[in-house]
Amino acid sequence: MPTAIWTGSISFGLVTVPVKLTPATKSRDVSFNQLEDGTGARIRYKRVSEQSGEEVTSASIVKGYEIEKGRYVIVEKDELESLAPKASHTIEIEDFVDLDSIDPVYFDSPYYVLADEKAAKPYRLLVTAMTELNKVAIGRVVIRAKERLVAIRPLDGMLCVETMRYADEIVDPAKLDIPGDDVEVTDRELDMARQLVEALTAGFEPEKYPDEYREQLLALIDK
Repeated sequence: MPTAIWTGSISFGLVTVPVKLTPATKSRDVSFNQLEDGTGARIRYKRVSEQSGEEVTSASIVKGYEIEKGRYVIVEKDELESLAPKASHTIEIEDFVDLDSIDPVYFDSPYYVLADEKAAKPYRLLVTAMTELNKVAIGRVVIRAKERLVAIRPLDGMLCVETMRYADEIVDPAKLDIPGDDVEVTDRELDMARQLVEALTAGFEPEKYPDEYREQLLALIDK
């Protein structure tokens, strides 16, 4: 069973459901190491001062935010630690919203929500109610020392937590050069477009779309 990355509870009103979060996806990317041609020795990277060219130890490195080219504001470690969100073992549901009201562009990473036997009944009640009402719960959780906005949605009889992007992380389409209503389209052209879409319409089957590039890489490695 996948390792739980967070353990706590989902809370709304007087109801608390003990749960665990486990990743719903796994990376299948093919990674390579850099080697020296001829010797096969690994290439390692060092932290080097741009000014002196000398290697710098981790203890001598501080964090800085570039405010303009070559000018930085130094932020001390204790300052960052004072801003870090306090670890919480509760996802407090702030709102229930319609699933159709959330554009998928806001979703980031999915996690399956697991519950032990003692929490089976409240978990099942929550899944059933949200499924019937087509609702998604919005809340916040601290994962790996970072507070994340999350959507909790029913998925195939269970719950799935989706970490979300904040509103100011989404590029406003209105600022892009996108063809609008001023582009003239004839009825004949629209009918042809509809026919093409309908001809290619099918049920979504994820297995139909393998990562062909990864398969070619693996075949190259295995030859």
